[in-house]
This record gives sequence, C-alpha cells and structure tokens, in this order.
Amino acid sequence: MSRPPVSLMTPARLAGWAWQALALVGLGLVLVMAARTGAANLRASGLASGFDFLNRAAGFDIAESAIPYSPRASNARVFAVGMVNTLRVTALAGLFATALGVGFGVALRARAPWMRGLARAYVELTRNMPLPILLLVLYSLLAMAPPPREAIELGGLGFVSNRGLYLPRIEWRWGSGTALAGAGLALAALVGIWRAAPTRRVAMALSISWLGFCGLGLVLSVSGLNLPRPQGFGFVGGSVLSPPLLALVAALSLYSGGYIAEVVRGGLAAVDAGQVEAAQALGLSPIQALRWVTLPQALRVAAPPLASQYLNLAKNASLAIVVGYPDLVALFGGTVLNQTGQAVETLSMILGFYLVLSLSLSGLINLWAARQARWAVR
Repeated sequence: MSRPPVSLMTPARLAGWAWQALALVGLGLVLVMAARTGAANLRASGLASGFDFLNRAAGFDIAESAIPYSPRASNARVFAVGMVNTLRVTALAGLFATALGVGFGVALRARAPWMRGLARAYVELTRNMPLPILLLVLYSLLAMAPPPREAIELGGLGFVSNRGLYLPRIEWRWGSGTALAGAGLALAALVGIWRAAPTRRVAMALSISWLGFCGLGLVLSVSGLNLPRPQGFGFVGGSVLSPPLLALVAALSLYSGGYIAEVVRGGLAAVDAGQVEAAQALGLSPIQALRWVTLPQALRVAAPPLASQYLNLAKNASLAIVVGYPDLVALFGGTVLNQTGQAVETLSMILGFYLVLSLSLSGLINLWAARQARWAVR
C-alpha cells in the first residue's frame, strides 16, 4: 500500500516562509531609509553625489599601469587601471602561493625528518608573522639591491637592480590578433577534449599532444625577444617589474603559501591509509601514488578551506598601499576620493569590485571541486 503524498504547504513551512519574507521586507526598508538619509545629509552638507565624477579627467599620473593610461584619461579609466593592477597581483601571488603551499604541504607529510622540519619551520614562520611586516621587510631588501650601473645580470636575459626586475618581452609578428584568436579556439578545443574523453589518462594524453601542436604554432608566430640592455642611468627594452610589485607578490605568496601548506597537509592526512597501500600493491612508486591517488583526493577534501585562503589572498592585496603599488584601493580609494570628495560612491565601487572578485573565485573553486568529484566517479 503506497503512502499518501506529503503536502509541502504545511503550516510550519508557511510560517517559515512568512517570517523570511517579513525579514526581507524589513531589510529592504532599512536600506531604503539609510540611502535616503545619507542623500539628504550629503545635500545638507553641500557635497556632490552621483557618479558623474567618473567622466571627469583624472589629472594625475600613475607610476605603474598594466593598460594604457594618461593624465587626460577619465576617473573611470583610473578605476580600470586599479582593477587590472589588483587582478595582476592576485593572479601572480595566487600562482606562486599554490606552488609553495602544495610543495610544503606534501613535505609536511614526508618521511625524511629534515624535510618535515624545513617545511614546518616555513609554515610556522609565515603563519606567525604579520603580513605588513613581511611586506616591509621584503621591500627593504629590494631597496638594498645594487643601482642600475651595478645591476646583477641574469644570464644575459635580464637584470636585477633597485629599480626592479628587468625581463625579456615577447614581440609578435603582424597578425598577432589571428594568433590570439587561434589560441582561444585551441583553449576551447582543449576543454572539449577534457569533457569528451572517456578517462582522465586519455584526456591527459590528448591534451599534451594538442598543447604541443599549439605551442609549435605559437613559437612560429613569435618574431623574437626584446631584451633589456643598460643605457645611461637605466635600462631600455624588455619589461620591468617594479620593486613594489615584486615585494607585494613575494609577500602575498610566502604568507598565503604557509596557510595553503597547512590545508594541503590536512587534506593528505584525511586520505585513508588503505588508498596508499592499494597504490603500492599495484606497483606505483611513491611519486606516482602521490600524483594519481593521494593528492587528488586530498585536494578535493581541502577545496573549501583552500577557497577561504584564496579569498584572503585577494583581499590582502589591498595592502599594496603600504609599499606604494597603485592598486584599486590606493588609486580609487585614495587619490580619486581625495580629489572628488565622493567617498560613498568611490568606496561602494571598491566594495562591489571585491564582492564580485570574491564570488568569482569561490565559484571557480567550487566548479573545480565538482569537476574533480566527477572525474573520481569516472
């Protein structure tokens, strides 16, 4: 005898929905009243409101910009420069912090005592040091580098001086837009390979072959390297990473790498020992067992705390103002705010940017974790 269907419209559910709707309405009313009160206070104080200031000329120069900029550009362009500079720092620091965290996290579970001790010393040092202090220490060390005329040469490819790290710059042939379009198609094809491949090993083999083919085409589209060379009291050619950028990326990488290492260690400890024993019984070496069995499971377990660490890294990038790197907070929350006096609008835009950045990072990590779980089932 089948059970009668359970109704979703029970009194308890209806009461819960009613309280939730009432809470949302109350929150909306509070926000509307706060906005109206703030606007009235601004008018009474004679302060301008609105976002018209974005169309005004900025009138100041920016020491370091990843996109074209001039003082005649608008404040909206300043916001774009700050966003790109912040994203550049976040991406570079996230990449290096991941490498450090995974490496030292695995070392924390190593059999060699000296390796465990070295990894533990790194983790304890970085986790118990204030990030601003670490940032200032690294910036001071970079300031002690030799002047340009006594710069340290890096095998004829670059130089290190107190003005930054000078590296080669890739120059493309005419039609580089076609090359970039081809790279986009190659990336789309790579995603298709991973989605259609029956197993991870087949996907890995096809991906390596495809990347090798695309890499050959990319090399053929490069016309050469623009190497930096000394001239006068500085350098010409190539590209430069300024001391504030280097100090910020290094500090964020070292600091976040310690926390990521502890998260990875916890994930490795959560993997059942029987998994390692089974891998050894199949004849896998310790490196192969780590690569194919232990580490993928550990990273799936560690995905939620890893997401928290990457969010902290992105928000800690706002400390760039300590060393004078022109990120979004320094440019828009500092110079533009002081020039326009519109604190509500500028700070709201900064908060909105970090909200979107945090939600995007969280979504990407959750997507990666779900993808890893599907691969585990296959």
